[in-house]
Parts: sequence; C-alpha cells; structure tokens
Amino acid sequence: MSQFARVLTTLREIRGISPFFALDVGRPDPSWLSGDALLDGDALPATLDAIARRYRTGEPRVAASLFFLGYTARLLCPVVAAHVTGRAAPDIRPANLWWHHSADGLRVRIADPVEGGGIADALEPVVDAIRRVTPVARGLLWGNAASSIAGALRTLSRSGAAEAEQCVAIGRRMLAQPPFTGSGDFIPFPGEVAFRRRSCCLYYRLDGGGTCGDCPLPSGGDRARLQR
Repeated sequence: MSQFARVLTTLREIRGISPFFALDVGRPDPSWLSGDALLDGDALPATLDAIARRYRTGEPRVAASLFFLGYTARLLCPVVAAHVTGRAAPDIRPANLWWHHSADGLRVRIADPVEGGGIADALEPVVDAIRRVTPVARGLLWGNAASSIAGALRTLSRSGAAEAEQCVAIGRRMLAQPPFTGSGDFIPFPGEVAFRRRSCCLYYRLDGGGTCGDCPLPSGGDRARLQR
C-alpha cells in the first residue's frame, strides 16, 4: 500500500470520531492560504488582529494563544488518533498545509496525503512565527499543544476507539520529550484521561472567559485577584 493510500485510510477511518478529527486534503478555493504564509508576511499578524477584535481583547498574547489552540486542536487530533490506532500519521508541517481564517474560525487542510514526522518539528516553525509577531511565552504555546494532545486522547477514549489506560500511556510517552517536557501531567483517574497542564492558555483574560478543564489556575475569587 502506498503512503498516499495509508494516510487516506487513516483520515477516512477517524473522521467520524468528532469534527476535530476530520482533516481534508487539497485546496478547495483560492481564499485558502498556504501553510508557508503563516511563517512570513502579513497573513498571521492580520489573523491575530482579527481574533483580538472578535474576542474584544487588547492583549495580543491572548489572541496568539487562542489561534494556536485552534491550530493545534485541528491538526493534532488526527495525528494523535493515528498514533493510538497504529495508522499512518499525516504530514502537518506548514509546507503541507492550507489554512483559512474567517468569522467562522480557523480551518485547516493538508495539501497531500503523505506521512509526517515528529509533532514538535511540525509545530516549531509556527511557534517561532507567532512569537515574532507578539510576545507570548513559548511554554504557554507548547502547553496549548500538550492540551490538544490530551484532549484528543480523551475524545478517543470516550468514543471507544481505545481504552483510557492505553491513551494515558501513549500521552505520557508523547509528552516526555522536549519541548513538551514539564508541560503537564496525566492524573490517575479510573476509566478517564485526566490531564492538568502547568501553563495557562489565558482564556480567563477574556470578558466572560473562565478556566478550562485542565487549567492550573485557581477559580473564582482567587482568579479574579490574579487579573488585577
């Protein structure tokens, strides 16, 4: 079986798990930009500005974090599913991507159904590009990616695609290597994938925003004091 066929088989078999596991192939229309446009030019700054306006935040780092949360969730779910099911993982490097941001949010597709390498290598150029646009902590961005990995594992477990114990074991191996080292911990909980990250995605900084399920920050009044 060719690598094209292996990757297409992966994408076909996992796309029904949830919308975040549905990764399409090819550029649908000229409004979609190449992944390389994330790394240089005006597209990424314009997108982060649009996110800041949409969520009414004056903090560029919050917009950057929200962008990378969406980016990693949509790309890492299929990759994590491939690792869990023993299938061929797609190449999610910027050179093999198309992306589009609009009022409906961020969408991504891969250009060709080819097999990819390591997650860190695929995400590192985008982390660097974001940090050139706005001052946001590297650990926060990698924490977002770790959160996306854990979220994908949780969904796979709850869908019945794999046992929770298997997902946790795979997640611990995936997060044991740099740049994910120290990004968070899987918490023992029977039959569930429970994860607590060590950085905050800053969602609580938005008007009406709260803390996420894996957030390390306190809640309620303690969080309010942190905002002052």
